[in-house]
Amino acid sequence: MTTVTGVTRAALRERRAQLWRLAGWSAAEVLPAALSGLLTAHAVDSGFLAGRPGVGLAWLALLGLAVLVGAAGTHRSYALLGDVVEPFRDDLLRRVVRGAVAGAAGGRADDAAVARLTHQVELVRDTYAGLLMVVRGFLFAFGAAVLGLLSLAAPVALVVAVPVLAGLGLFAMALPVMVARQREYVLSDERLGRAVVTAVTGHRDVSASGARARVTDWVGASVDAQARVERRLATMAATRGLTLALGGWLPVPALLLATPWLVRQGLGPGAVLGALVYVTRGVQPALHSLVQGVAAGGLRFAVTLDRLLKAAASSDGTTDRQGPPPAPSTSPGAAVGCGSAGSPAPPTAPLAGSALSLRAVTFRYGPHADPVLDHLDLEVPAGDHLVIVGASGIGKSTLAGLVAGVLHPQSGTVHVGGSPVAGATPRQLADRRVLIPQEAYVFTGTLRENIDYLVPGLPDDTMDRAAARLGLTGLLARLGGYDALLRPADLSAGERQQLALLRAWLSPAALVILDEATCHLDPATEARLEGAFATRPGTLVVIAHRVSSALRARRVLLLDGRAALLDTHQGLLARSPAYRALVGYGDQGTTPPEAVTTNPTHGRSAPLPSGSAPRSSP
Repeated sequence: MTTVTGVTRAALRERRAQLWRLAGWSAAEVLPAALSGLLTAHAVDSGFLAGRPGVGLAWLALLGLAVLVGAAGTHRSYALLGDVVEPFRDDLLRRVVRGAVAGAAGGRADDAAVARLTHQVELVRDTYAGLLMVVRGFLFAFGAAVLGLLSLAAPVALVVAVPVLAGLGLFAMALPVMVARQREYVLSDERLGRAVVTAVTGHRDVSASGARARVTDWVGASVDAQARVERRLATMAATRGLTLALGGWLPVPALLLATPWLVRQGLGPGAVLGALVYVTRGVQPALHSLVQGVAAGGLRFAVTLDRLLKAAASSDGTTDRQGPPPAPSTSPGAAVGCGSAGSPAPPTAPLAGSALSLRAVTFRYGPHADPVLDHLDLEVPAGDHLVIVGASGIGKSTLAGLVAGVLHPQSGTVHVGGSPVAGATPRQLADRRVLIPQEAYVFTGTLRENIDYLVPGLPDDTMDRAAARLGLTGLLARLGGYDALLRPADLSAGERQQLALLRAWLSPAALVILDEATCHLDPATEARLEGAFATRPGTLVVIAHRVSSALRARRVLLLDGRAALLDTHQGLLARSPAYRALVGYGDQGTTPPEAVTTNPTHGRSAPLPSGSAPRSSP
């Protein structure tokens, strides 16, 4: 298996030439650190203390020239960094994309792939660059300081080396814990990303079923878990602080306490001062950069890269891929009806016994957009089986959203079960109707929780009978039974739709709205499920993606961009060229649809009075 170490080594080997150039300019960058203590010692002992200030200033002038060389080295080092880092990022991005494409080809829906492509790849790239500069800086700066201390006197190097090595040892002992905490953070970040993607994808179903509080608590639990992980990760700052205190600051008092002994060994005051310069300007900054860089960027680099490599290598699932939901249409052709001349009549009350009633409903996506539905009237009696058909983007899903109460019209009224949708609470709406959209909502939890959350506490035999009626007993057994844990990414889009349909069947709502809820199923399975729902007590409204659904319906509502026509399948074949084109019959030259209106209760067509404007009411 590809490892973080192997990938990193391979990337460094491939850029050997650039790394050698980077090393050369890094040596120039640390020239001031290497010479600072030695030149300071000569300036003090041979110049200022010897009564020769000119000599002292000359030594300091050499240090100034070294600083200029170091500045040039820093400039060139950062310029060369991109030549090493960017090819590594490109290679990593290719790995992740190949893994995501392979997973999609195998049908695996991976919600965390977005986080890996957008956040984690860039995180690895940035931390890789930072880690290169940190390690490079420590090796050269610490090496320069050690050489400088040795040039002064070996005892000085010994006094400084003992606490520095102790600090580095403490840091090395804490690294495994830091890696574990960082890994927890990355995994919690992905879990939170999956939870948010699942909740946002199913927001329409969540809103329609009154499950907002439950989903909010579920996502909130993921947020709280990530916060706990981040707090544990923050506690590692204390370990870093102890390492820096031991290895970075302890050498200073140790050197000061050892000064009398060092002077007896023959060191002058300038040499002691030079040693302090090496500690404070060389050892301390180098150790600080190493500890902070490795503890922050280095851990993120190792853990995140390991996660990316494993995910890219394992993206070979075989479940069906769930496509994105279609965007609502706001095109002019999506408007239903052409309205009436003059001011529209005020909405009337729904008829007694209506399961669903729309009166003069107008809806548009935006104040200046053309209406998707324009003064639409529709009456659906209790127990009816209505199929809504029309071209893609014509307003079918918009109509379903208005009926379900997840969209609100700019004008007109919508009643479900004789009560207005406007002002109803999510719980009240969930008791009246259940909406199953194209992208069925399934959350991480047990199979039982996914099936009965609209009616918690259902006995197993009730769910067994419902599953048998829908022909889903085999699916439930294959998923492991009611107490099996489900993850949305492990289910195909068709399996998610069938679970959502079973959930709808068990709902107490009398009105069932299937908004292309079987689009990921084969025609035979779709026919079986629609046939079962047609026998369920209550009213069924189907937004059809296959015209075969119209053949099974009692009535069909056609939305064609100009008018809404309501009739039987045979009636629409006789009346509507648009319907004949939709079902593949072609135009056989019958009465055009704009010349008739439809009684919304009985579906019988009647000609409009002479001079009347066509209405959008069916």
